Formats: sequence, C-alpha cells, structure tokens
Amino acid sequence: MPKGRIVTEQDSTDFINGCLFMGTGGGGSPKEGMALLTGALADGLEIAWVDVEDVDDDAQTAQAFSMGSIAPATDETAELIADHGLDLSQARTHMVEAIQELGDHLGSPIACLVPAELGASNSPAPLVAAARLGIDVVDGDYAGRAIPDEMQTTPHIHNKPGTPFSSVDDWGNTAIVTKTANPLMLERVGKMLSIAGITGTTMAATPLPGAEMKAIVVQDTLSQCLAIGRAARLARETGDDPVAAIVDLVAGWRLFDGVVTRKDWEDRDGYMFGETMIEGTGKDQGRKLRVWFKNENHITWLDGEPWVCSPDLISIVDSATAIGFTNTDLAVGHVVSVVGVRGLDIFRTSDVLDAATGPRYFGFDIDYQPIESLLGGSR
Repeated sequence: MPKGRIVTEQDSTDFINGCLFMGTGGGGSPKEGMALLTGALADGLEIAWVDVEDVDDDAQTAQAFSMGSIAPATDETAELIADHGLDLSQARTHMVEAIQELGDHLGSPIACLVPAELGASNSPAPLVAAARLGIDVVDGDYAGRAIPDEMQTTPHIHNKPGTPFSSVDDWGNTAIVTKTANPLMLERVGKMLSIAGITGTTMAATPLPGAEMKAIVVQDTLSQCLAIGRAARLARETGDDPVAAIVDLVAGWRLFDGVVTRKDWEDRDGYMFGETMIEGTGKDQGRKLRVWFKNENHITWLDGEPWVCSPDLISIVDSATAIGFTNTDLAVGHVVSVVGVRGLDIFRTSDVLDAATGPRYFGFDIDYQPIESLLGGSR
C-alpha cells in the first residue's frame, strides 16, 4: 500500500516547495520538477511512495538521478548544442531509459527506486519515472538533503558500490559503466559524462537488493518534504510566519534575515561554485553573512568568522513565503531568511567529516562545529 501520494496540483506544489527547502540551494529546477509532476497527473498516473518495510528483501533496487551543474544556461551552452548538430527543442529527460538500461545490463529489471537526494527536480524525477514504469519508490533517499558528490551519500559511507551504472543524457547518448576504481572516480566519470552531454545526464546506479537498501536508506524523507511544503502554505494562509512554521517542523534554527547584495559564481567541472553575500535586516541589522556553495550551500561566515557548515543544512528561503531558492535562481535584491538544520549523525563522525562531508573536504581549513553547539543547545 502506498504510504504517501501526490494527487493534486496543490500536492505537487507543496512537495516541490518542501524539496526546495531540503535541497539547500541545489537539487534541480522547481519548474522542471513541477512540469514532471503535473504532466504525470495529466496522464492519469499514480504518483506515490511506499514504506521501506514494504519493499521485498530480494527486490532489485537502484537510485536514479540527474548529474551535472545547476548553473544557468549561457550563450556558450547554446553554441555547444548547435556545434554538435543538436536541437535544444528536442532535448528531454531520459530517466526511464536509464533505469531500463541498468536493468537490462543486470539481467533483472529494477523493481524499486531510491531517490539519490532531496531536490525540486531530483526527487520528482524518480517518482514520475517509477510511475511510468509501474514500479515502487521508497519513502526515503540516500542523503537526507541535496548533495554535490557521491561521497555525501549513505552508500558511500557504507562501502556499497555505485557500479554498474547507466547514463542516458538529454540527447539519448547512452553508456554503461561497469566498474570504477573508487567512489571519487565514479563521481568524476559521471561528471565527465554530464559535461559531454552539455546539459547534464540522467543516471541509474547503486543496484542493491532490498535488504541492503533498507539498512542504509534515510527513511521517511519524501513524506517530510510534503509536510514541510504544507506547513509553510498553511501558515501563509492563516497569516502566520511560514519561516517559523518550517523551523518548528524540522527542529531547526532561523540563522539570519537579510537582503542578498552580491552573488558570484562560475560553472566549473560540472558544478556551480560561488558565494552569496547577505546584508542583515531586523535583528541582524549591521551584520553580514557569506555563504559558499558547490551546487548546494555548504559553508557560512558570520561577520567574517566561520559559522554553520555542512553536513548541517543551510537553506535560503524567501522571508515572506518560506519558499526556498536554488542557487541557480537566487539573485541580488531577494529578501531572504537562512534556516539551519542539524545534519544526520552518520555524516558528522570525525572520519567522514574530513573525507566526505565537512569543510576540509570542500577545501576550507575550518574546524566543523555542530550547529547545536554554535546556536546554543539541541532542538
């Protein structure tokens, strides 16, 4: 029996907005995610997810996701597309084909999908692909947020191989990678395929039997995203503070309120790197918050001093609506609130921090401090 469903356009909007919050600046385009959901509903498909315990232990599972930079398209992008004899109007997502290609290679069809992460298109995409294939999606994911690298996922932490994996890009170019030397190389090979595809690629990876998936999946996160979006909407409808409603629901912290005064970014190596500067307002008047992102938000400095960092979550939302921003869409002049949430314990151990999830992994000589220590107590 399905544990959760998206039945209406309002459900779709609430789900997308919850995914935007948990996407922490990455996780894909909300417009693309909304188009996927509403298109599937218009086709009469059931969009649903099941409890992890309802998945058979011997079911063939895999994660499905898009890979590539979230940077906005440029004139150079259009030129590359034209130079390679392609037509942007013909581009489309090939996630269904990627899932089928992996199943064909394994000799066993994929019976259940696990979203790789939480994000405004990277969570809807496997839901819709599963609906079109008539297979299950588990109520969970492998990161508990959006992340830029394979190294920030539970399969990596638990030494589960991501290979073999399939890649089908927007033009239908198809590849099967049977083995990589290690997860770092899996990330590199996948990124190179996404760069070759110009507009990214769609992948199906980490084939695991249901029993192994159950042991490492972050549970109940799709239901959480729907609840977050609903909570913010209901607060808006009743005249309450939607940011406060989300903070209460996720047991988080309202870190900062302000106006975006600068955003610098570059599209490099298949990622969008950059920094956002926010000038404080209200209780934060006269203060400055700097946020560094690699697709997602990972490092902050408050008045020049290192502050909240990954693996704790840093989400930038519209102060009036609590609808999150991707770093693709965040712009100078936006009035924002920054919300922090405690990251998962599995990503906060000392060995994992330096190797995969903390400031030093991202290249900063900063000692990670848990958000609850910085903000004065657990929530």
